[in-house]
Amino acid sequence: MHRDPVIIIGSGLAGYGVVRELRKLDSEIPVSMLSADHAGFYSKPMLSNALTTGKTPETLVNSDASKMADQQKISICPHTRVTDIDRDNHVLTLQGGDELSYGRLVLALGADQVHLPLQGDGVSDILSINDLDDYGRFRNALEGKKKISIIGAGLIGCEFANDLAAAGYQVNVIDISQQPLGRLLPPAAGAYLQKKLASIGITFYFDAMTQQVERVGERLRLVLASGEALESDIILSAVGLRPRIKMAEAAGIRVNRGIVTNQLMQTQDPEIFALGDCAEVQGKVLPFVMPITHAARALAATLAGNPTPVHYPAMPVLVKTPACPTIVSPPDIDAKGDWHVDVDGDGVRALFKDAADNLLGYALLGALTKEKNTLTAQLPPVLQ
Repeated sequence: MHRDPVIIIGSGLAGYGVVRELRKLDSEIPVSMLSADHAGFYSKPMLSNALTTGKTPETLVNSDASKMADQQKISICPHTRVTDIDRDNHVLTLQGGDELSYGRLVLALGADQVHLPLQGDGVSDILSINDLDDYGRFRNALEGKKKISIIGAGLIGCEFANDLAAAGYQVNVIDISQQPLGRLLPPAAGAYLQKKLASIGITFYFDAMTQQVERVGERLRLVLASGEALESDIILSAVGLRPRIKMAEAAGIRVNRGIVTNQLMQTQDPEIFALGDCAEVQGKVLPFVMPITHAARALAATLAGNPTPVHYPAMPVLVKTPACPTIVSPPDIDAKGDWHVDVDGDGVRALFKDAADNLLGYALLGALTKEKNTLTAQLPPVLQ
């Protein structure tokens, strides 16, 4: 059996997911985890509704690094950055110059927030939330504030907008698209979601490009390309994620949008694997919880000596917008077909079908989210 030591870089859902699944299969393989932060275990998706669920940055952490190390019988090195991967000698160089040998390496590096190229002396005051430390800074900044502007009306922007509005903040959301969740919903469904979120006090500015952010006393002024200006106490940027690929690229590992892997999550180097938000598995970058869960289970089996390709079933995404319950299973980016949309007082049913009437994706809003299981059973797998 393949029992070479495993080193995992990254302590998010992907890194810890592999550890937990591997320990179900093998309690003896030596495993070390290197984390650039505190390495506490928490659910990153819970950050976007922590206000209304009564969670603080402290109570979001399920277990700290030392507890996780004990529970999973692994070594965890928090606040440890890797600066170089020497593939020929199976050696990692750490910040500070120390070196560490690996047998097999798992890259669970996550993704970075995309930052827009904005002008103005207030740009450095824009906040983004990509981890628990970011969220802690955001919560501290909220103290005594009232008016929040969010740049980006995608999944994260809408979830934070709903959470903040429900907690009593005045919320503006600005996006270059025509509607919320522009990449996931057809126009009629986007309009329904916008109406429901507007009903709890969220103001949207669509087809609007943010150009600059200026400091005005204690506040920030966000200036749109149209010339319109919005004053805010806090500006939160939520315009998307970019897989972390630089470390792999510097080591000569093939990258595209993400770190390129086959269905074993294996890069072109047979001893180096990648999963989660940093990985591009068979051409797919899927920064959601369910793909991470499936990938972690398959990769753990492979590391335990039973090579197991990952298969992705249909994986609907639950959008955490209680003002408008929303579940979406988007069609593949290359899928050919059309949306068929029904809107009534209870919600929206949007079905994406091909010419042969096969269901390839859907979006359900409002009370119609109850049809999730029936429709999901009709969808093709995301990756066979």
